[in-house]
Amino acid sequence: MASATDLKEELNCSICLEVYTDPVTLRCGHNYCRACINRVLDSQRGQGVFTCPECRAVFKKRPWLQKNVTLSNIAERFHSTLPDQKKTGPGGTCTYCIHSAVPAIKCCLHCEASLCESHLKAHSKAPEHVLIEPTTSPGKWKCSIHNRTLEYYCTVDSTCVCKSCLQDAKHRGHQVLALGDASRDKKDKLKKTLTQLTSKRKEIEKSLQGLQEKRKKANDAETALTAHVSGLFQQIRQRLDVLEVQTTDQITKQAEMNAKPVSDLIRQLEMKKDELCSKICHVEELSNMEDPLPVLMEKESTKADFCVTDKGGRHDGPKIAAMDDILISLNLHKELSDIVKKAPKVLNLSEISDLRLDRKTAASNVAVSPDLSIAHGTQENDSVDDTDNRFESHQVLSRTGLSGGRHYWEVELCDTNNWRIGMSYYSIDREGDESIFGKTDESWCLSKSMRGYAFRHDDDHVSVSSSFKRFQRLGIYLDFKRGRLSFYNLEPEVRHLHTFYSKFREPLHAAIRVNWGVWVKIVN
Repeated sequence: MASATDLKEELNCSICLEVYTDPVTLRCGHNYCRACINRVLDSQRGQGVFTCPECRAVFKKRPWLQKNVTLSNIAERFHSTLPDQKKTGPGGTCTYCIHSAVPAIKCCLHCEASLCESHLKAHSKAPEHVLIEPTTSPGKWKCSIHNRTLEYYCTVDSTCVCKSCLQDAKHRGHQVLALGDASRDKKDKLKKTLTQLTSKRKEIEKSLQGLQEKRKKANDAETALTAHVSGLFQQIRQRLDVLEVQTTDQITKQAEMNAKPVSDLIRQLEMKKDELCSKICHVEELSNMEDPLPVLMEKESTKADFCVTDKGGRHDGPKIAAMDDILISLNLHKELSDIVKKAPKVLNLSEISDLRLDRKTAASNVAVSPDLSIAHGTQENDSVDDTDNRFESHQVLSRTGLSGGRHYWEVELCDTNNWRIGMSYYSIDREGDESIFGKTDESWCLSKSMRGYAFRHDDDHVSVSSSFKRFQRLGIYLDFKRGRLSFYNLEPEVRHLHTFYSKFREPLHAAIRVNWGVWVKIVN
């Protein structure tokens, strides 16, 4: 029994205290696991010299590790005779139970032994006998330099140390804590960290849920709109198919009507032709008869009008009238326009709002056309009567305010600088900076200046992409209830420019600002 225990101790690495794994030999003759001695040598790299953990032999250069083949073979054979760890538990077997493999429930770092329940009761209760949970790697509880039990935690270097380490210059004067105290302190910090991380995770989960719901709503809206548009095109195709048949029938009927006189004449001539063919056959039959009696007794061919089929001469007939393609085009245009006009209703879009400018709000340097659709920047007009509603300079509002539902209107633009187009509350100031569209929270607009295009609201602005070189026609869409005001470029292609979102508290009026020489037209 003693010889077996002694043999096991001889095969233990003095660093990890386990049976050798890939044993190597230093020049001083001591053996270690290759991984264990490499860790020790790595820790000595900054000291300038390397030492053997056992005999303290000094090496100026990192020593060469020579594999001990014989010791390796012995260790491997000894490993093969050890009980299966899976059957004895995670902590291995009791060191003192030689005759049978009894699972260990504790490990003593001082004795470097694993203890079963029986041997634990008889074990020393002295403080230096530190008990830990059973482990097959007790070496991790030993200092790799001094081979002593790790009892303290250096808060400066954030590492576990033994009593001998406290005397080294590396840790001298550093604040240290007992491992248990340091572990409790760290666990307290970890609890706080865990609370913070859990809270952040919940915030992220909440944000993810909100974003997923938004994405689902967006996908649902996309699906619904796609189905709606597909239905619209199906209806349009059906109407176009019907229109094609109707137009083709119309062309056919017009052609038949134009050709009717000629067709009637053709039928008359064909009848006369048949009559002549019949008379010719009758005459030929008489001419071929040898019996004179029937020939002489036949009276029809001797009548004076036998060769007469009509009173006229040549039969050139009337001219066929040309196809009235203008009539066809006008009817086709009317039907196509009707399909286009009904498209907004099918798509639940608003028709173009009939907006007119309010002369009473027009500044003295803004001329309004007789039909109230064009605002033109001019020189000051002293003859204009001052009113409380008139702007100080360059601006005008529409007479009608839009609210409640959805509305759409369009404008044509002069290709010059210095204009602003959008919507505003009627209560906006009439003079000063607070009156300029886009300067306050009472108006929203697109502006053009020497610096380019920009959307403005509450004295803030969003620049428009430089890819837009010129705007000729704009569409402005208002969904008052949902607080959405969108701008679209209509030529040469329809493109979304920008959308304002706000909670509108008053009806919105069309708002136009034009400097001298600039004009803007509301399309009605």
